[in-house]
Amino acid sequence: MRVLVVEDEPYMAEAIRDGLRLEAIAADIAGDGDTALELLSTNAYDIAVLDRDIPGPTGDEIAAHIVASGGGTPILMLTAADRLDDKATGFELGADDYLTKPFDMRELVLRLRALDRRRAHSRPPVREIAGLRVDPFRREVYREGRHIALTRKQFAVLEVLVAAEGGVVSAEELLERAWDENADPFTNAVRITVSALRKRLGEPQLIDTVAGVGYRIGTGPDADDRGAERG
Repeated sequence: MRVLVVEDEPYMAEAIRDGLRLEAIAADIAGDGDTALELLSTNAYDIAVLDRDIPGPTGDEIAAHIVASGGGTPILMLTAADRLDDKATGFELGADDYLTKPFDMRELVLRLRALDRRRAHSRPPVREIAGLRVDPFRREVYREGRHIALTRKQFAVLEVLVAAEGGVVSAEELLERAWDENADPFTNAVRITVSALRKRLGEPQLIDTVAGVGYRIGTGPDADDRGAERG
């Protein structure tokens, strides 16, 4: 999951980003409305976390922009105001959820995961493919009934690959979905993480490298015959 956090207090923004990273959630930070709009125009986010009181275009204006764009990105509003009228205004603007400051990081994570499940309501919360069972909520992975322990980044990469249901995912897309905006586009982190993930998943290998295109979960014994190469 990749989220945009719009928060103008640097300490708060960094604490949220660090807390989400511990839960394998990539987060980009915008300290003002203009930066938020720029990031929204160049990146695809699963959820937007908006502080209402920010410099430049306000959180309310950012919410209105997201709704008008028609992308369907869920919005979680953050605010120090807990009056019902304030919350009503946020919901009328298109917010899907509301969290009043101060809040517990665990509650934020739970609310984000709940929003993500609602966003993907047409897909089962637990995914199964090629003998793999991946539970995004519990962050558990099983292969043929055997539990497999993964690092946070390995799980994030596997989650994206499994969600593609056998489709090819480029290294660029993996970098975008499982890392954040600070990731070096020329890094070999994707290749290294995929290689380590293959070892964790064991034999026979499940992740195919489609030369010059990207990676996919091999869904059958003829996967290599369809142009995939191990790498």
